[in-house]
Amino acid sequence: MSTSSTTVNPAQRSRMARRVAGASFVGTALESYDFYVFGTAAALILNRVFFPDVDPLTGTLLAFLSLGMGFVARPLGAVLFGHIGDRVGRKKSLIYTIVLMGLATGIIGLLPDYSTIGVWAPILLVALRLLQGLAVGGEWGGAVLIASEHAEPRKRALYAAIPQIGSPVGTIMVTATFLILTQVSPEAMEAGVWRIPFLLAFPFMAVALYLRLAIDETPVFKDVAEHNQVARVPVLEVLRSQPAAVVIAMAAALLGIGSYFLMTTYTQAYGVGVLGLSESTVLNAALVGSVLQLATIPAFGWLATKIGSAKVVAGGAAATALISFPLYYLISIADQPLYILTILIGGIAPTAAWAALGGLMADLFPARTGYTAMSLAYSFAGIAAGFTPAVTQLFSEATGAAWWHPGAVLALMSLITIAGSLAAARRIRAQSQTADAETVAA
Repeated sequence: MSTSSTTVNPAQRSRMARRVAGASFVGTALESYDFYVFGTAAALILNRVFFPDVDPLTGTLLAFLSLGMGFVARPLGAVLFGHIGDRVGRKKSLIYTIVLMGLATGIIGLLPDYSTIGVWAPILLVALRLLQGLAVGGEWGGAVLIASEHAEPRKRALYAAIPQIGSPVGTIMVTATFLILTQVSPEAMEAGVWRIPFLLAFPFMAVALYLRLAIDETPVFKDVAEHNQVARVPVLEVLRSQPAAVVIAMAAALLGIGSYFLMTTYTQAYGVGVLGLSESTVLNAALVGSVLQLATIPAFGWLATKIGSAKVVAGGAAATALISFPLYYLISIADQPLYILTILIGGIAPTAAWAALGGLMADLFPARTGYTAMSLAYSFAGIAAGFTPAVTQLFSEATGAAWWHPGAVLALMSLITIAGSLAAARRIRAQSQTADAETVAA
C-alpha cells in the first residue's frame, strides 16, 4: 500500500493536501472534458461529419468504434507515463499528460471533415483519438496518487475520491456546451459549429498546466526516492510481482468506467434514435445526473474512510446489478420527465463504484510501482468499457432493439465489479495484516 514515513507538520500537511487535491481535481476535470467531448460528439454529430457515405446506423457504430479506439492506447500511456511517474515523479508525469491531451483535443477541432479530404478525415480523427487515449492512460492513476499521497492515512480514501469529481464536472462542461450548440440548426452544426467544444481545449490546457506547475511532489514519492526504492523498470516489476492484483483491479474498475459510456454515450444515442427524444432532453438528463454526482462522489468517498473503499465499490456494484433491468425498462417507456428522472436516480449506485475506485487501487498497490500498476489496471478496464457503446449497439441489432439489452450489459459489468472488489478487499486485508506483523517484528 502507498504509505510514507516522512515526518511533516500535521497542519502544514493538511493545508498542502487540500491545495494539491484542489489542483488535481481541476486538472482532472479539464482533462475529462477533453476526453468526454469526443463521446458526446460521437453520439450526436461525428457520424454525419466523418462517416457520411454510410447509413446513419452504421455511421453511429463507426463513431462509437472511434470512441473506443481512445481506450486501446491507454495501456501504452500507462506504461509510458507510469514509468515517468514512478521514476521521476507524479507531478512531472501529470504535466506531460495534460499537454498531450490538450493538443490532441484542440487539433480535432481544426481537422478537415470528410467532404474536404475524404477518407483521411476519419483516419486522422482516429489517430488523434489514440493520442487522447495515450494521455488518459497516464492521467487517472497520477491524479489519484498525487491527491491521496498528500493526505493523512485516515483521509486517504476521501482525497482519492476528489479527483473522481473531475469526471462529472467534465461531463457538465461538455453537456452544457452541447446544449448551447444544439440551439443552432443541424446545417450550422455540421458546417463547423461542432468544432467549438474541441477548440476550447486549448485555453483549458493552459489553465490546467498552470495549476499543475504550482503543486508539490508527493511526500510518498519523495520517501521512496530518498530510500533508493525507485523501481528500475516499473512495468516489468508490476507484471512480474503483481499480475493478480492488476486483474483484480481491472475487474473492480469495470463498472465505474463502463457505466458512464453506457448510461450517457450509448443511452443518449438510444434515446434520440430509438425513443425519439430530443437531443436537449438526453443532454439535460446527463447534466442533471452529473450535478448530483458533485454531492454523491464526496459522500461515497467519506463513507469509504469509514468502511473501506473496496466495500463501497462492491456495494455500489451490487445495487447497480439489482436496478439494471428496471432502469432500462423505465427508459424504454419514458417521456422527457421520466427519462431525466430515471437517469438521475439510476446513476447513483454506479457512482459509488466510481467514487471509491481510486481509494481501492491506492490501497491495493505499493508506492514504488503504484503509478504504473494503477494506470495499467485502469487502462485495461477502460478498453472493455470504451467499447461498451459499440458492443451494446451490436447487441441491440441482434435482439431487435429489445428494451432489456442495455440492462443485460449493465448487469454483467456489475457482477464482474462485485467479484473484483471482493477479491481486492481480501487482498488489502491480507497485506495490512502482513505489514502489521512486520512492524511488530521490527
